[in-house]
Amino acid sequence: MLTRETPVVIPGPCGQLQALILDQPEARGVALICHPNPVQGGTMLNKVVSTLQRSARDAGLATLRFNYRGVGGSEGEHDMHSGEIDDAEAVAHWLLERYPRLPLTLLGFSFGGFVAAGLGARLEQQGVELARLIMVAPAVTRLTEEIPAAQRCPLTLIQPESDEVIDPQAVYAWSAALGRPHELLKVAECGHFFHGKLTDLKDLVLPRL
Repeated sequence: MLTRETPVVIPGPCGQLQALILDQPEARGVALICHPNPVQGGTMLNKVVSTLQRSARDAGLATLRFNYRGVGGSEGEHDMHSGEIDDAEAVAHWLLERYPRLPLTLLGFSFGGFVAAGLGARLEQQGVELARLIMVAPAVTRLTEEIPAAQRCPLTLIQPESDEVIDPQAVYAWSAALGRPHELLKVAECGHFFHGKLTDLKDLVLPRL
């Protein structure tokens, strides 16, 4: 199994997007991971994103994480709305061309949960069948009728019970209002960034991939 990611540059709607890809010679799927709020310092190197990437890697998936517009080496300026989903859509189609026969899993942390969910909805509308969507401490209040979440793929929500950034009750209420089967996993004594709990997070994510 390969462990070293390779830097790549992917054409995006506002310019080049900086990314890290891990090719697996016999990958059984591919995972796209979306990072947290760029305005608050979120990048593809965030430790929760890194944990999600390693979980997907250890599950035998090829992986890709990337910086949204205006983050790191990615061109453009922050949008904090549909623009980051536009970036993720460009990356997703690049991946689908590279791995045309592999199922695609989307993972997102915090703001990245919103991005992954919105991307999933777009891809489903385009006829892409997703393997799974995993949203970790997701910014669900950003999801609206204009930007809905994916509806058809298996969905897992992972929410820290002591989250100081995302209101856990908002995530629980959003979960309760969903009109489709899904999984809600609550992580006790855990804050937003999973300090001291990254191993627990991997233990939750890995068997679901």
